[in-house]
Amino acid sequence: MIRNLLLAIAMTIMPSSVFAQSSEDATRLEQRGEDITAAMRGEAIYGEVFADGFVNAVPEAQFLAMLGQIESQFGPMIGIETVKPVTPNGAEIAIRFERGLASGSFTLEDAAPFEITGFVLNDIRPIGDSVEQLIDDIAALPGETSILVTGLGDGEPIAAHNADTQFAIGSTFKLYVLSALARSIAAGERDWEDVVPLSVRSYPSGVSQDWSQGSPVTLHTLATLMISISDNTATDQLIAVLGRDAVEAEVVASGHADPHAMLPFLTTRELFVLKSGDEIDPEEYRGADITWRREALASLAGIERDEAQVRNAFTSGPNSIEIEWLASANDIAAVLNRIVALEDKTALGILAVSSGVSDAMRADWDYVGYKGGSEPGVLNLSWLLRDNSGDWRVVTMSWNNAEAAVDQSAFELLGMRAIALASGE
Repeated sequence: MIRNLLLAIAMTIMPSSVFAQSSEDATRLEQRGEDITAAMRGEAIYGEVFADGFVNAVPEAQFLAMLGQIESQFGPMIGIETVKPVTPNGAEIAIRFERGLASGSFTLEDAAPFEITGFVLNDIRPIGDSVEQLIDDIAALPGETSILVTGLGDGEPIAAHNADTQFAIGSTFKLYVLSALARSIAAGERDWEDVVPLSVRSYPSGVSQDWSQGSPVTLHTLATLMISISDNTATDQLIAVLGRDAVEAEVVASGHADPHAMLPFLTTRELFVLKSGDEIDPEEYRGADITWRREALASLAGIERDEAQVRNAFTSGPNSIEIEWLASANDIAAVLNRIVALEDKTALGILAVSSGVSDAMRADWDYVGYKGGSEPGVLNLSWLLRDNSGDWRVVTMSWNNAEAAVDQSAFELLGMRAIALASGE
């Protein structure tokens, strides 16, 4: 969603080298660029601008909804900024909005009527944005929100809103597992190349839940799956290898403002089983002490759920989001700071496998690491950034709404604005 705010269908890979274009090709591409914005305004017939394959994959209502999300962040669309032909039937395009510039590309059919087969906007840059406007837009979202844009270490943050408030953060909790693993390796207790047999199973997201029990897998592979595709079985396997107490100790050592809110440190399986059945009352769990909670979780160890039961528990809106992994924006910045302080290139490389930004935005930074997390009513986006001068930045944002699902696409657009402000744009 972050990388492609409009879906690309049958997108042709377009070389960056200049081709020997005809004036007819260039004129056709420029006209089709204008047709795209006309379709956005409702001034052109959608099915006559885009080919059937694109229309079937991206119905007009979905197309206009995506446009609405962009305009909600960057103001009304003004029109075409540039159309740059790069093949006889493909061009780069930039569309100007009141407070932003959206860039991407499109391709045409090889023959008449030369309808558009692929269109993508994958780089949206704010123009004339401000910290105050960004915070106002985040604060206006329904439910509770927070944001922190800051350099690592001392100094005033670039932007902060509810940065000390505890939020459910979804899979962003996996940063604590990565940090605990990296510290264990730094202490000589383990090595990234250590092989362990797969002995636990959770539920998707991920792929390793489908692997045979006993499959040999390295700690490096488990950590990469945990961070890059948020693999839940890989995560629980690492918690089993490290020991729950070691991860809990990392929460405390990181300076978490309310570590008891994270204890016992839930595995993903425990959270899914707890929320998809009635063996434990959520209100009782939330109000109980840590000893009672540990005993309650132990009682779930032998309970099996099928994936449909788990999925159904999370398809009707927010489900007891107060039972989650909880951290403030400042807490997340602190654990990222601990990972950076280790100077472990492997840990940093794992964080950077999936950057959560477009290739164009990624090129603005020397390093981009990312971890996010979500469930209905819960969303966190967290980036670790290093600029070309070697200075580190953190952008972390949370949105909780116990009454309704949150809009991931809208929050990601706010994240792109926050990253731009972090870079000084």
